[in-house]
Amino acid sequence: MAVLLPSALSTTKTSKANGLTKLSWSQAAAPSWAPRQHGPCTPRLQRCISPSVTVKGQKVIDDIFKSDPTNEAPIHMIAMALDDLTSVHQGAEIYLKQSGNKLNLPVCNAGVITTPYALTRNGYETQFATNYLSHFLLFQLLEPALLASSIASYHSRVIMVASESHRMGEVRFQDYNFTEGYHPMKAYGQSKTAAIYLANTIDRRFGAQGLHALSLHPGAIRSNLTAHVRKLAEPLWEIPAVKAREKTAAQGAATTVYAAVSQEWEGKGGRYLSNCMEMGPFQGEEGILVMDEGYAPWAYDEEKEDMPWANSLEMVAIVEES
Repeated sequence: MAVLLPSALSTTKTSKANGLTKLSWSQAAAPSWAPRQHGPCTPRLQRCISPSVTVKGQKVIDDIFKSDPTNEAPIHMIAMALDDLTSVHQGAEIYLKQSGNKLNLPVCNAGVITTPYALTRNGYETQFATNYLSHFLLFQLLEPALLASSIASYHSRVIMVASESHRMGEVRFQDYNFTEGYHPMKAYGQSKTAAIYLANTIDRRFGAQGLHALSLHPGAIRSNLTAHVRKLAEPLWEIPAVKAREKTAAQGAATTVYAAVSQEWEGKGGRYLSNCMEMGPFQGEEGILVMDEGYAPWAYDEEKEDMPWANSLEMVAIVEES
């Protein structure tokens, strides 16, 4: 089984060989949310990736092998900056070359939260670009390998790590970049709603061909993900109701592992999970003490799901072949 876990850390042009072609537009005719320009961040990927990132990545690999010395499965690190679409192209190219165009299970786990307002070098709001758009592009580049690798005993799966905080914001179809009234949590909510939409749409479009997708909420985990709101977040962890929901990193990973390998989800998908089970609709009122991890009213809306897909193809400069 070939598994890919994009966690942070990629350029190649798309080609006819993978069923994709480049798409460009004149700036005058560009959609309102279109970037001012596309292009590589620098002539070489290495200048885009902090050395500390590769050091951290290697430490993760070392820790995995130390935890299970009998594990002989090869693990390879591919650097990919998810706030740079050129880097995602590069990462996909490297992966496909190293794997021989085989892939059964990408787990889209990387993300940021409540970052100060900024646009990426491609011209997109940071949270939307990192938490959703880069994963959308990665899927487009890896789709042929996922379809080709699917077998009867294990259909290929795409796992989108979303969040219960998708309830904080719907997708702003006319203003993905929050050019008016930026709100960090609403922007985060938009990016995670878009991630759920991506999983749902993949399952609808490719389920009959043996490619499925699931989205999930990993849980309340204390980590450096909340670095931008640490002063606000730290006192909240001491509230009994919040503390009761806290998970360790391993507990938080459990639903991801469940979604990835459980026989319960063999040959099906398009659902939102938490606590190692499918969730129902959210029933309560929002607030820090809320224990309900259900999905928002807009989580399963096929019309809304299709809109980011079409717009995102233009954003990442790709057109689907009919």
